[in-house]
Amino acid sequence: QVQLVESGGGLVQAGGSLRLSCAASGSIFSIKAMGWYRQAPGKQRELVATITSGGGTNYADSVKGRFTVSRDNAKNTVYLQMNSLKPEDTAVYYCDALVILNIMVPTPMHYWGQGTLVTVSS
Repeated sequence: QVQLVESGGGLVQAGGSLRLSCAASGSIFSIKAMGWYRQAPGKQRELVATITSGGGTNYADSVKGRFTVSRDNAKNTVYLQMNSLKPEDTAVYYCDALVILNIMVPTPMHYWGQGTLVTVSS
């Protein structure tokens, strides 16, 4: 099994910053990609940012220039630095990892964290 544990959420004023962390542990052979999704009340879960094991990144248009995703492969940890936060960034942020469990089962599988709440006040 694979566990993802997020941390770093909280309450911040508009214009402020937060840094989210997500550490993956368990029976992991390798992690192809990690990333962040978010779900605001009454809305569907949406992509925020992803990063591959090689460092390639992808961002939602709404966060480009404000958020930065990074990764420590040795620690199986992904980070999301969020700057210039806006009230519309308020959501539960979920960590996602695309994991290969072992070399005999090379098909990667998605695992999700429990989520961490980010609230941005105006």
